[in-house]
Amino acid sequence: MKKTALITGATSGIGLATARILAKNDINLVLCGRRLDRLNAIKDELSKLTNVHTLQFDVRDKSQVSLQIANIPSAFTPINILINNAGNAHGLDPIQQGTIDDWDAMIDGNVKGLLYVSKPIIEQMVQQKSGHIINIGSSAAKEVYPKGNVYCASKHAVDALTQGMRIDLNPHGIKVCAIHPGLVETEFSQVRFKGAPVANDVYKGFSPLQAEDIAEIIYFAITRPAHVNLADVLVFPTAQANSVIVKKE
Repeated sequence: MKKTALITGATSGIGLATARILAKNDINLVLCGRRLDRLNAIKDELSKLTNVHTLQFDVRDKSQVSLQIANIPSAFTPINILINNAGNAHGLDPIQQGTIDDWDAMIDGNVKGLLYVSKPIIEQMVQQKSGHIINIGSSAAKEVYPKGNVYCASKHAVDALTQGMRIDLNPHGIKVCAIHPGLVETEFSQVRFKGAPVANDVYKGFSPLQAEDIAEIIYFAITRPAHVNLADVLVFPTAQANSVIVKKE
């Protein structure tokens, strides 16, 4: 039987690239995102390759997450693969100048949103005694850099939750993996810097990772034999040594 993957944050970047590679490999898709126009366009594109169902919600909206996941059509259940990709960064301020709205957005999206989506899917996976969860973290989950404070904390939480899931779900035969990218050229910086011109400079002078690079790693992870689990993957572009050291031309 064809497997089904649910991907959050599927309307751009890593989520969209992952949806495309999974569709090419005959995996059914449940694609989640906030932007209905983009969801419709992606469904039109990928329905030529596989079966696609879309869910419009913000992962921070607990009631909508619960309602929509509960009403996924039976043709797309059970969910075999969960890819928790939705997340955000807001601002790059020292802690004393940070704004509470930015902090709430990161904690609600990166931590609470991941939990809201994961809970009903985990319940299904426990019942079927199988499944694969991939949480998209960040190199910020492994170190803290200047002015990264709350964002780094939220991604450290993703790392801790991934480890906790792996421990608790081990008796149920469920694989749990975290993939932690460094600098990936997506809309990430436009969101973080709120469209300010500085966002255009983040990826200049070196070759950053592309969303497709991470999508290929995700596909590799989910196609390993049953006895193999890529538990934790940290990936940088060659030019990057850590969160603050990047070789630029």
